[in-house]
Amino acid sequence: MSEPAALVGGIEAGGTKFVCAIGHGPGAIVRRTRIATGEPRATVAACVAWFEAAQRELGARIAALGVGSFGPVDLATQTITTTPKPGWQSFALGRALGEPLGVPVGFDTDVNAAVLGEHRWGAGQGADPLVYLTIGTGIGGGVRVHDRLLHGALHPEVG
Repeated sequence: MSEPAALVGGIEAGGTKFVCAIGHGPGAIVRRTRIATGEPRATVAACVAWFEAAQRELGARIAALGVGSFGPVDLATQTITTTPKPGWQSFALGRALGEPLGVPVGFDTDVNAAVLGEHRWGAGQGADPLVYLTIGTGIGGGVRVHDRLLHGALHPEVG
């Protein structure tokens, strides 16, 4: 019997909620929770506390954390930039999550994370190009062409 893949953490950081999960892959989510999006430091503290508690319960650490965030974002600094969401402007979300957990953070927009997930495990398997559109708190679109996400000059997604 083969060993399960390493545990990884994931966060869908949305305008109204953060969905946090730990698992080995899409069919092997072992813990999941939902945290209301509030003030940045309190929201991040709640996420970090949840990951720490879940890791203690599981007796294992996550190897990395993937974050798909509402935006606009700066991918190089893993920062939410000029969002109209009060308190979140210029907030370095990737660092705020990764440093206390002691893990590397993969960071992109929530819509780009969704297009990657659909391509890998969902309805978009094998599609190239693949476009994913969403209408929620905001309007956005992710585009994957020739095995790469299409990142714009000013914002890393369509929307």
